[in-house]
Amino acid sequence: MSAPNTVNSPTGLTWLLGLAALMVILAGLKAAEAIVIPLLLALFIGIICTPLLHFLTRRRVPVVLAVVIIMAQLVVFGILFGLFVGSAIDSFVERLPEYQRRLESELVQLLPWLEAIGVPVSSQQLLDHFNPSVLMDWVGKALSNLGSLITNLFLVLFIVIFLLLEEATFGEKLRQALPSAHRSFAQASSFVQQVNRYLVIKSIVSLITGLLITLWLWILGVDFPLLWGVVALLMNFIPNVGSIIAAIPAVLLALVQLGFYEAALAASGYVAVNIVLGSLIEPRFMGRGLGLSPLVVFLSLVIWGWLFGVVGMLLSIPLTMIVKIALEQTPSTQWVAVLLGNGLQPSREEKEE
Repeated sequence: MSAPNTVNSPTGLTWLLGLAALMVILAGLKAAEAIVIPLLLALFIGIICTPLLHFLTRRRVPVVLAVVIIMAQLVVFGILFGLFVGSAIDSFVERLPEYQRRLESELVQLLPWLEAIGVPVSSQQLLDHFNPSVLMDWVGKALSNLGSLITNLFLVLFIVIFLLLEEATFGEKLRQALPSAHRSFAQASSFVQQVNRYLVIKSIVSLITGLLITLWLWILGVDFPLLWGVVALLMNFIPNVGSIIAAIPAVLLALVQLGFYEAALAASGYVAVNIVLGSLIEPRFMGRGLGLSPLVVFLSLVIWGWLFGVVGMLLSIPLTMIVKIALEQTPSTQWVAVLLGNGLQPSREEKEE
């Protein structure tokens, strides 16, 4: 009877030690938040820029010159992003009290309709139990945090320079450092290629989403269409709930600024863009096996958001996808990747086909 306990005891101890190590790592990441966040953003940007770096180097462009070209584009984009989006955030935060008052007045106008359907309620009770201005205030704080992040953008770009320079010579270093580097390099290349593919496709789809939302809100006449397009771009990295979170402040602003009809049109634009891009086009390019279950998405938002705040929420799904792809590379951890996914993974036979 004691034999099973002897066999199971090391396994249980291993799991316990692994969980304790995970808690220590999370606590360390939380403590080093000021350092880790710029590094994560730089890694994210660096991975997206890697295909362009390879494209230039394959055409005999020197590595240093290729990095300079990429960084020049990023700096121009960073300056434009900081000027237009930063000023839009400041203007929105300044006008936020006005939007809140108008939103409360729109809400009070629902009282006659509520009384007509037999729901007698006072204006104070309505504002106490359902006050969208609290949500608008939260949006203002989140956008302020995003604005503070823009000020650190050049530090992030500075880190990206060294990441790209290191990436250009990392393969040769790995071959020289490891005696049996061929297998390790093949596994690392497969991992990097999958991460690159996911992030590049997701970034392109998110960029198109942001452009379409900006154009649609500009046509409707909603204030700060570029700002809401950027929010839609960032929130598109969060499946299932990201599009809803991105739509709420813009639809509420359309309601208080233009009226119910224009707000309904704004909401329909969000729905149409996310159905076409998120449900039809993106899965076709992503393929099977590159999704996360809704429970994992929610837990990722909670955990990464607790660790790194708004930035953690924005990067939660890409970070979790990188972890999932890494787990798929080792047979002993593939079962964890299957549990993280949103469905059955394709078998090896299906992959070979």
